[in-house]
Amino acid sequence: MIAVLRGLYAGETVIDFPRWWRVAALASGIALLLSLGSFGLRGLELGIDFAGGTSYEVAAPDASVSDARSLLSRFGADGARIQVVDGDMIRIRSDIDDPARAAEIRDALSTELGPVETFEQVGPTWGDEVTDKAVRALVVFFIVVALYISVRLEWKMAAGALAAVAHDIVVSVGVYSLLGVEVTPATVIAFLTIMGYSLYDTIVVYDKVREMTGRLGATERYTYTELMNLALNRVAMRSINTSVTSALPVLSLLMVGSVALGATALREFALALLVGIIVGSYSSLFLAAAMVARLKEGEQRWVQIRSKLAGRGLLDGPTRTIRRDEASAPDSRSSESSGRSKGPARRRPAPAARPGGSGSGTPPRPRKKRRN
Repeated sequence: MIAVLRGLYAGETVIDFPRWWRVAALASGIALLLSLGSFGLRGLELGIDFAGGTSYEVAAPDASVSDARSLLSRFGADGARIQVVDGDMIRIRSDIDDPARAAEIRDALSTELGPVETFEQVGPTWGDEVTDKAVRALVVFFIVVALYISVRLEWKMAAGALAAVAHDIVVSVGVYSLLGVEVTPATVIAFLTIMGYSLYDTIVVYDKVREMTGRLGATERYTYTELMNLALNRVAMRSINTSVTSALPVLSLLMVGSVALGATALREFALALLVGIIVGSYSSLFLAAAMVARLKEGEQRWVQIRSKLAGRGLLDGPTRTIRRDEASAPDSRSSESSGRSKGPARRRPAPAARPGGSGSGTPPRPRKKRRN
């Protein structure tokens, strides 16, 4: 492992990424199936800002969940969700939207269980508006990113980047569904941050492979997959460093902010960020790169290069390793053309001397003497 990290730091090709693309595709397929299955069976635990209703947080160290449920049943709130938070705090979520009934329940909780620390009521109309705005922001984000990457790079890279971002969002939200964590506006902000982080990591990979194809693609000695593997080895260490330095403060938020201080909003935000950072780094190296490589290998230019190299028996084994000196060498075609342009200029042939002139041309013919 240490040798691999040293090689990545030195810019050497030490990992055969295309070898792991099928394994990564299988793992991502399983993760997506679990996430979608959890959506269908359990759904998401939407916060009060999205679902509407009434929320209470009661400081009741001596009360239990059964005590709170028996109290709520007297007011017809049998379907309320009750959780014990931080040991002595009871959180209650109900779908009651009548302000008078909500106030009666609050007074009863304060009298029989303990002081109500937090009381919040949101109407269903406002919750629907927040949900619509979140979905609209997600759609606009995808459209703007697709247009930018298509213009800046190409549409195939835009397709790969958006597929990786969609994968990251589905898996991250799937973790929330499987764990039963409540989705709040802070969670949505974290998901949008995840999309930006995942795109940044993917664009770094695409920019590096564009540099490699521009430098070594004209030699026609390597396939697009081999150049993609070279680019991934060049940026892998950067991606790892970025992920580690980003995950450390998020872990501190998750551990210190939510566990030690009991800040629920910090836990919801930090959990989404942590999952997104890990999944985003993985998808940029294994999913986005693999998708673009598959699409580019179908182009006529790269099909011809692959056929020529396969005819020489150069593609029979694993992915070929491009040495560091070869990757750093300038393009041979460009060097040849520059060498020709810098060579000595040809001399123009000297103009032929005029007849009778002083030059070294053909001597003039002698004139015939006239007879008298």
